Amino acid sequence: MQTLYPSIKTFAKHTLPVDDIHTLYIEESGDPEGIPVLVLHSGPGTGCEAYHRRFFDPETYRIILFDQRGAGRSTPHAELKNNTTQLLVEDIEKIREHLNIHQWLIFGGAWGSALGILYAQAHPKHVLGMILHSLFLGRRKDVEWFYQQGANKIFPDYWEDFVSSFNEKDKQNLIKAYHDRLVGNDELLRMSTAKAWSLWQAHCTALQPHSNLIDHFSDPHFAVGLACIESHYFVNQCFIEDDHILNNIDRIKHIPAYLIHGRYDMVCPLKNAWELQEAWPSSELFIIRDAGHSFREPGIIDAIIYATKKFARHNNRLA
Repeated sequence: MQTLYPSIKTFAKHTLPVDDIHTLYIEESGDPEGIPVLVLHSGPGTGCEAYHRRFFDPETYRIILFDQRGAGRSTPHAELKNNTTQLLVEDIEKIREHLNIHQWLIFGGAWGSALGILYAQAHPKHVLGMILHSLFLGRRKDVEWFYQQGANKIFPDYWEDFVSSFNEKDKQNLIKAYHDRLVGNDELLRMSTAKAWSLWQAHCTALQPHSNLIDHFSDPHFAVGLACIESHYFVNQCFIEDDHILNNIDRIKHIPAYLIHGRYDMVCPLKNAWELQEAWPSSELFIIRDAGHSFREPGIIDAIIYATKKFARHNNRLA
């Protein structure tokens, strides 16, 4: 069983203004001359953590983390203006140019997997390969599975907590109902709504949820960023056409990819990864039999680190 690499410190931190409103937080760790890898966090709205660095051999990889618009340490926090999928894709390309990187490995999970694919489809010549886990395709049915009809059948107790403050009319479109409260002026209602949104996700994320995960998702700063930005994206159908990713898969068919997915992922069902792998001949799918959605689960960690090692060996042979 592969385990995480030891904790490491950054060797560089950057702030990158990308428009008149947003400034991105970027950090680098590992080997400055190593294989560049860009880490795309989940959410949208969560931000990167030091934990993300530990999937990569610091003697092999130049590990690049950044917080997407409105998330984590990027400013302003939870800002929805000028915050769309297309702008995030442009931000990634600005980071590549800012760091003077020609090609890099793209790593991402959940929302980060969708964003990574969208970036690769827009800029395929700059992508060496992809390691993606907990696959999310950004379709209406993918969002509705978790926020309307699907996961509620598996977690009826936590679902009741999620919907209990809404009337029957609001329950017909919970994403809009949540979004309306989150952009409202009642700060107390906004905070309680954000926490409810965040906790619903926390309870469903891991096969064996633990207190550290629940505490992390309960943190007010984290919950507001996640709930406000995530609901903003989902109420706008992720700012992409339905099935955009699969309909444009030909643009990246030549790019090698490792797809990693927990069999019991209740946030993003395994069918997402299965459909993607069927459409993407150069990808390889690893189904983790004893895992859910979280990349903190041992089986997911094992598969990710196996993929990062295998990609490094292959890339070094080509160098």
